[in-house]
Amino acid sequence: MKWLPVLPQQCILLMTCLLMVLEAVPIDIDKTKVKGEGHVEGEKVENPSGKLSRELDLVSHHVRTRLDELKRQEVARLRMLIKAKMDSVQDTGLDHQALLKQFEHLNHQNPDTFEPKDLDMLIKAATSDLENYDKTRHEEFKKYEMMKEHERREYLKTLDEEKRQREESKFEEMKKKHGDHPKVHHPGSKDQLKEVWEEADGLDPNEFDPKTFFKLHDVNNDGFLDEQELEALFTKELEKVYDPKNEEDDMVEMEEERLRMREHVMNEVDINKDRLVTLEEFLRATEKKEFLEPDSWETLDQQQLFTEDELKEFESHISQQEDELRKKAEDLEKQKEELQRQQDQLQAQKQELQQVVKQMEQKKLQQGNPPAGPAGELKFQPPGEHKVGDAPKHPAGGDQPLPPVHVQEPAARTDQVQP
Repeated sequence: MKWLPVLPQQCILLMTCLLMVLEAVPIDIDKTKVKGEGHVEGEKVENPSGKLSRELDLVSHHVRTRLDELKRQEVARLRMLIKAKMDSVQDTGLDHQALLKQFEHLNHQNPDTFEPKDLDMLIKAATSDLENYDKTRHEEFKKYEMMKEHERREYLKTLDEEKRQREESKFEEMKKKHGDHPKVHHPGSKDQLKEVWEEADGLDPNEFDPKTFFKLHDVNNDGFLDEQELEALFTKELEKVYDPKNEEDDMVEMEEERLRMREHVMNEVDINKDRLVTLEEFLRATEKKEFLEPDSWETLDQQQLFTEDELKEFESHISQQEDELRKKAEDLEKQKEELQRQQDQLQAQKQELQQVVKQMEQKKLQQGNPPAGPAGELKFQPPGEHKVGDAPKHPAGGDQPLPPVHVQEPAARTDQVQP
């Protein structure tokens, strides 16, 4: 039996619940568990190792209790899911504890309490889901670009030679215009960050300080630069290349460029691969040679996004899909014609039946039998019978009263005693 991995939504759901609980008590740290001195009251405790799960030991008791409850609920949900799958195939006698191993976002050996290991596993599972999501986005973007080129070439086939050359010239002109933009700094380099420091933050570039820069752009003040906060740093660079008002600039390509920049910085800076950049990781990256003397950054218009062989394979796949859709359309058209034929046949049978009923009624009239109504009642009264309340009309003579009718008196009884 093949089991599917846990859905990304399930990991994200549990992570969301976890963060909601943690954010509900932003300064609720049990200071009796913090060793060492020198921390000011309410000061944020830095995590020197950059391992988020170790901070779980610092939260207060009621937060840990709530996390334990969430974990028990999730384990119960997974067990119900496994039981439902087992019942659906009528398979019994299996070890549910062993089956829980397939779910990699919780420590199944401890189903009762939420521990740092659970947080590590949860972050790892969520990170894997996000990486798969990024990979899918790249694949979809590549298909998008190949579809654009495929449609452009198909359109050119419909034009005559003169119009085709005019369209080709226009395409090359727009391509050249798009590539004519200011230099794009290497993402995450000193030059790129100093430009943000000066133009976005409004600070003196000669006073650039990496630690201050980190704290300025840690928008939610959680001690990390997450993916959204990193992507916001590249807006100025992207505006050099893409303008939504220009016909030659594709905003879908801009978002792909933003994704590539963020992935590049994460690969260089994020040491523990948790998709979060700590202050320590950020400062360590600023000490590298690549930070001061980076290589030039190639934008999408300077790269080959797909080969001719890949485009041919894509077009072959498109052609196959079109053939399948065409065949389905033909089948549906045949079904439509068959249904129309059956409907016409039923309509003809209905008209034939109505004609037979009409002929039978006419035949009854010819034989002197009154035709019957829908409920079997007579449509007219036989002679001499009248409905209740209908008085017979007086014969010709107007309103003359009827002649008196002589009524014979009964004969006297012979046995009646005379007075």
